[in-house]
Amino acid sequence: MTAITTKLWRTPHGAVALARGSEMMALWCTSPAIVLMLATTLAPFCAVLVLSLTDYELGDLTLNWIGLANFARAIRDPEVRQAVANTFVFAGMVVPSAVCLALFFALLVNSRTKSRRLYELAFFLPITATMPVMSLVWSFLLHDRIGPITALLQFFGVPTVQFFSNPTIILGTLAVIAVWQHMGFCFIIFLAGLTTVPAELYEAAALDGADRGWEKFRRITWPHVAPTALVAVLLTTMRTFQVFELVAVLTQGGPAGRSQVILYKTYLEAFSYFRVGYGSALTLIFVTIVGTISLIQLTFARWNRAA
Repeated sequence: MTAITTKLWRTPHGAVALARGSEMMALWCTSPAIVLMLATTLAPFCAVLVLSLTDYELGDLTLNWIGLANFARAIRDPEVRQAVANTFVFAGMVVPSAVCLALFFALLVNSRTKSRRLYELAFFLPITATMPVMSLVWSFLLHDRIGPITALLQFFGVPTVQFFSNPTIILGTLAVIAVWQHMGFCFIIFLAGLTTVPAELYEAAALDGADRGWEKFRRITWPHVAPTALVAVLLTTMRTFQVFELVAVLTQGGPAGRSQVILYKTYLEAFSYFRVGYGSALTLIFVTIVGTISLIQLTFARWNRAA
């Protein structure tokens, strides 16, 4: 078979035939994954795109083509505007806090030897826990009457704080819980990135007198960890914009819509009010927002790397 294959490769037609055979074999092997991707990603997206241009409501036997009316309605809807604003404010509090805290703790834990595994386990636990269950735990911890945190505040003479019913602090309360959730994920990413920094660089820096904390971080650690930080920011941003369980379990968008986020608003329109067409339009708006932010972050990272 090797000799025959070699002879075929020496002729133009044989080389073309073998190349086509290899392409067909590769296509045949990857076809199940392609079909699965089309069935689970592209087909639902096309369905959402079509439904967003209609007035379809769940249970109706007919639908009317209304074009971009759903998108125009979303732009005029004050609840949608508030949900988008809340989502951006929420992400603005969560993403930098989770990433910076994760980097700080990763730097501390990376220098540990005996207790490193214990810290890794402690930071990894929030990733393994399901958020709906942990939301119930947090609802007990922050309860304004029976919660242990409220009891601790009262012990020190601090007035009772309405964590989930005060419109002023409700978004901040959810942000604190989300930082706890995402910090462990970023911590694992940074800890993996820190292992790629050569130890020889730290030894050389110590000989040059640049072994102090900030100088060592700025000159050695950060140039190697910067790509990891970009990945952490991108993934945390996408996960933060997809916040749903926290709002659905703890606040249901209240009080007074101050914790309403775009994904929960989409869920209400599509599955509570059964306005599937309008909910599909909100889904596309959400995808556009997340895609645009990710593109801006990638462009900024490439520009910063080129500079």
